[in-house]
Amino acid sequence: MAECTTLESLMEMGFDRNRAEKAVAHTGNQGIERAMDWLMEHENDPDIDEPYAPPAESVLGSSEQQSSSESVSEPTESAEEEMGQDPKRPMTEEEKKEQIKRLEELMRVKQEERRERERQEEVEREKQRRKQGQELQQIRQKLQDDEMKKLADQRRREKMEDRLAKQRVKERIARDREERARKFGGGSSGTTLSSPTSDTSPQTPPENQGPPPAKKDYDECRIQVRLLDGSALTAVFKAQEPLAAVRVYVQMNSSDGQDFTLLSPYPRRVYTDLDMEKPLRELGLVPSAVLVVTKK
Repeated sequence: MAECTTLESLMEMGFDRNRAEKAVAHTGNQGIERAMDWLMEHENDPDIDEPYAPPAESVLGSSEQQSSSESVSEPTESAEEEMGQDPKRPMTEEEKKEQIKRLEELMRVKQEERRERERQEEVEREKQRRKQGQELQQIRQKLQDDEMKKLADQRRREKMEDRLAKQRVKERIARDREERARKFGGGSSGTTLSSPTSDTSPQTPPENQGPPPAKKDYDECRIQVRLLDGSALTAVFKAQEPLAAVRVYVQMNSSDGQDFTLLSPYPRRVYTDLDMEKPLRELGLVPSAVLVVTKK
């Protein structure tokens, strides 16, 4: 009677018969509250709507089933007594409606409790997700800051090395100028001693220069350098300056930091590192020349 009452009550409350039978069987027919709890806990199970198959050993009329039904009848009766029912007599329609009303209210309360519990769990999961996201963002920011710091340090080192390299080139050019000045100065004095002409003749070449006026004009040379981007640089250099002076001038006035070489288009000639030490006069770039910058 208790099993039929629980099953019928669940079906009158709107539960499917298959689900109601599963709930009664899985709770051992220990009352409608236990059955409702089981239904609410397992309503999202993927196999909840599969046909219910009772165990093979549970045969109606067996002594074991009778003993088990007797053993569970007491809590069922006590549950019905708590809800104001008399287990010895069938319920009237009014009592059934009242019981269904109480059970629906109980189910509503339990559903509210479950929703509140799920809401709290969702809030807690969201807090954990945000916390993990913040920690991950902090780690990414730290890695980015470290990378930017490394790049800044590397750029400072490169700039320092570039300045030192340019300074070394300038110092080398200055030493070459001094050496060439001493060398050519000594050579001119030797020629004056060995020359059989008068004292005024050795001094006339630097001052009067009949053909030498051309030489005096050639003491300087005008160099135009065509850069990789199509623009051009023009500067005037001493005829005795090495080709390295032109290279340094291009490096200091070009925004492109790539390594390059210089060449003359007509006649075509690519200047090597050895040519960088030679004076412009010796390379045939006096009184003017056009050089082209190319990538190495």
